Amino acid sequence: MDRRTMVPLAAEAVGTFLFFFVGAGSVVLNDYVTAGGGQAPGLIQVALAHGIVLAVLASSLGAVSGGHLNPAVTFGVWVAGKIETTKAVLYVVAQLAGAVVAGLALRVVFAESAWGPSHIGTPGLGAAISPAVGILVEAVLTMVLLLAVFGTAVDRRAPQIGGLAIGLAVCADILMGGPLTGGAMNPARWFGPAVASGFFDNWYVWIVGPLAGAAVAGALYRGLFALDVDRD
Repeated sequence: MDRRTMVPLAAEAVGTFLFFFVGAGSVVLNDYVTAGGGQAPGLIQVALAHGIVLAVLASSLGAVSGGHLNPAVTFGVWVAGKIETTKAVLYVVAQLAGAVVAGLALRVVFAESAWGPSHIGTPGLGAAISPAVGILVEAVLTMVLLLAVFGTAVDRRAPQIGGLAIGLAVCADILMGGPLTGGAMNPARWFGPAVASGFFDNWYVWIVGPLAGAAVAGALYRGLFALDVDRD
């Protein structure tokens, strides 16, 4: 595998690791602070942690790999015809590897008394939220994220604002969907903490939902929103 292939994969793995170390770490921090008798920062802190770090990483790594850091983003870009199949598969493998390393790193940083309640920040369904509803919520939230990706990073007409809009989309999605599904929008965001903690309840919600939303967004972009010269 040559350098032109390896460098983007390394960027995806490292970027995903950093994204989840901060993002999932902010969830574990709530349990850590609560266990110490303090007042947990709550949903706004978690949303800001995910959104800000993603905005930074997407801006920093966009020129190297596209800054996907999310199998759903890679899948949506593939549906839109903007990435080759082999490259997309390698991106997903790199993202999942970075996610698992992040989950294991958080196990090292925090004692089990801190990461146990949230399963190292593994997304879960809220009270009275069925798996079917969870899939729907994740799909819609992922559509918001993917449209931000297409509209500000993929499209040649995109405004030059780096990853700001993408980070804001994640922040807004977590503010709405966090209590319902964890607001993952990202199969790797579920996979890494789940593997590290051994918690796999309703696992398919965070695979089917984000991929379905990404597929719809990718199809909309490819068939409706793209420039004529970009369509097949």
